[in-house]
Amino acid sequence: MNERLRPPRRVVADRVTLAHGGGGKAMRDLIEDVFTSVFAPPGMEDQARLMHPSLLDPGARLAFTTDSFVVSPMEFPGGDIGTIAVCGTVNDLAVGGARPLWLSAAFIIEEGVEIATLRRIARSMQTAAEAAGVRIVTGDTKVVGRGSGDGVFVTTAGVGVIPPGRDLMAGNVRPGDVAIVNGVLGDHGAAILAARGDMALTTDVISDCRPLNLLMDAVLAAAPDLRCARDATRGGLASALNEIADAAGVGVVIAETDLPLRPEVKGVCEILGLDPLYLANEGTLVLFVPPDQAEAALAAMQGMAAGVEACIIGQATAAHPGTVVMKTVFGGGRIVDMLVGEQLPRIC
Repeated sequence: MNERLRPPRRVVADRVTLAHGGGGKAMRDLIEDVFTSVFAPPGMEDQARLMHPSLLDPGARLAFTTDSFVVSPMEFPGGDIGTIAVCGTVNDLAVGGARPLWLSAAFIIEEGVEIATLRRIARSMQTAAEAAGVRIVTGDTKVVGRGSGDGVFVTTAGVGVIPPGRDLMAGNVRPGDVAIVNGVLGDHGAAILAARGDMALTTDVISDCRPLNLLMDAVLAAAPDLRCARDATRGGLASALNEIADAAGVGVVIAETDLPLRPEVKGVCEILGLDPLYLANEGTLVLFVPPDQAEAALAAMQGMAAGVEACIIGQATAAHPGTVVMKTVFGGGRIVDMLVGEQLPRIC
């Protein structure tokens, strides 16, 4: 029967079984009903065949990234593992100056997971992809036995195009460059902590999970000499700033009074003895721009939904190269080092 004419396949089980990973009809039903019916990839071959006009621009370069996501719990206020999988991969491309175009998605599913849960994850992924203007074009599924996984793990890879003349790298940062964040810090980490229910925390904080590629486009249009950008995911803002300082051989000074934090996140950190600078984010980035373009970049960010709370938090300096220092509310200074150990497991 012609593939286009046959009736769409349907999953009849309520939960995933090992048969859904066996390569036969049950697996085909799962893939077509739960995933490809939502993502609508271009064909059902073993690879995606891709073309885009921007690839023809002289000097254009491909950008390629991959990441795995093991969030616990899989669903939380403000998103789920599918939302993070798409946004995290899109953002890894965007902060490098690439325009994300295509994603792949591979799922490792534990036996016993409810089909309804998979449907919600797939819909979340498609919603996030549409918001970012990208397509999920290929993927894979595997099923492991009960107790061999932890619900669902997702691995995504992304391909984008870096336009000619664009070269964002941490090593480009120079003393005097201004550091800007697009929004409040630590919302994702606090939301995950509360959602786990291990510590009887009650908070209205939701994850900041969102794609940032449109925000980056706006900033680059307003501040074409943007040096670099990093999304502050695992390890939080502190780790992102340390990576930049180390790569550029500059110091970074930030002001504690300028850091955008919700009172609820501060409260969670005070109760648990955590430092909000190390809390994970999934829709927050930090970027460095030359001082004469800082106000233009800030205005561009504040004009976007993902940047309405953007603010300047500090600048690069020739002093103490490779080190991040925070000016405290008491007028002193403390070194903000890379995260040591693991402050909060399973956040992305």
